[in-house]
Amino acid sequence: MSDAGERAETVRAGLRGAAWLLPAAIVLVALNFRGPIVAPAPVIGDVRADLGMTATVAGLLTTIPVLCFALATPFASWVIARFTSERAVSLSLLVVLVGTVLRSVPHEAALLVGTAVIGIGITIGNVVIPVVIRRDTSPERVGLVTGVYTSALNVGSMITSLGTAPVAAAWGWPIAIALWGVLALVAAAAWTYTVGAAAAWRGVDRDPEPLPATGPIDQVLDTGALRTVAAEPAAPVIEALPHPAKRWVTWGLMLAFGGQAFSYYALTAWIPTLLHDEIGFDTASSGASSSVFQILAVVGALGVPVLASRFRPRVIIVLVAFFWLAMPLGLLVAPQLWLLWSVLGGAAQGGGITIIFIVIVRLVSNDDDARRLSAFVQGGGYLLGSAGPLVAGALHGATGGWTAPLLTVLVAVLLLGVVGSVSARKVR
Repeated sequence: MSDAGERAETVRAGLRGAAWLLPAAIVLVALNFRGPIVAPAPVIGDVRADLGMTATVAGLLTTIPVLCFALATPFASWVIARFTSERAVSLSLLVVLVGTVLRSVPHEAALLVGTAVIGIGITIGNVVIPVVIRRDTSPERVGLVTGVYTSALNVGSMITSLGTAPVAAAWGWPIAIALWGVLALVAAAAWTYTVGAAAAWRGVDRDPEPLPATGPIDQVLDTGALRTVAAEPAAPVIEALPHPAKRWVTWGLMLAFGGQAFSYYALTAWIPTLLHDEIGFDTASSGASSSVFQILAVVGALGVPVLASRFRPRVIIVLVAFFWLAMPLGLLVAPQLWLLWSVLGGAAQGGGITIIFIVIVRLVSNDDDARRLSAFVQGGGYLLGSAGPLVAGALHGATGGWTAPLLTVLVAVLLLGVVGSVSARKVR
């Protein structure tokens, strides 16, 4: 075999071993973007007892991050524009780590400030990851990697929810909360290695058959044959698009995302109490039962990309909304069948966020537009979503029942289905 042939075979062997790096790194990064939000929930009783916190202040530990998702989105967009996407991901993990350590200090102010810091870090990650997936994933893999990402968000919540209480029982709640910072360290190491590997392979074997100096990471870390590129590739043509606020389609996606987020956070906050009131579950059973709603999201997050390869996004949005409606309607009509409704609603909520991200990725034409659109849709959507627990709780308190809160969730799901499907009608 010639020297050139041996070099080509060496590169191909390296690429075959490295192709999995980007999805794996994204999974590890995503584990840090929901888990820290729910970490205090299993030990909130101990936290309140030690620090003398009121129920209202304790409730802020869940509300603050969601508000940050909305209010800190312009800052996140600026960070991504000012630095590279790779550095923005690294920065988001660093900020989450700092917030996690700060939140473990047994003081009320540290707990609240640390929670806000975590929210800002996650906001940067929320905005930049769809940009990275669009830019660094080949078109045929975008849906799959998006589904893997949103699945990992829910897996992170599940791991943190299940692991915090046992650690707290052994070493106390401050250590139980701080321990999850290890996930941020692992993710940062994996992300750094992935970016470094991509840069290294881009520079391998430049003579006579160089790899692309730029382009999607997973095309560089691919299993296919080497590609020959021109010595001086033409500069990419970047289409100048109006700001997202000037496009009706982005307003529609923002409202659809808001309907999804409102429904998710309202039910996440109140399912345990609803099951206690309607079925008589004790506190422990209610908490465990509501975890079904979270776990089943993985099914929807992974199933939607499969459907997206065969059907148009608007069809999938309608299907997701149909199954989503089973949750509020089922709990209104037959709460004793909560397990069935949780399975359907859980899968639907995992699919809902996934399909909206897929629409965003397919709608944009360049990295800058992806950043702005992701920030606009998530910023406004999470602002609406942050009202979910408050509105549902206020309606429950005012009426003494669960009919009004569940009807409100139903309206939010309809908003997702109707406005989302209309907004995605031209997306293929």
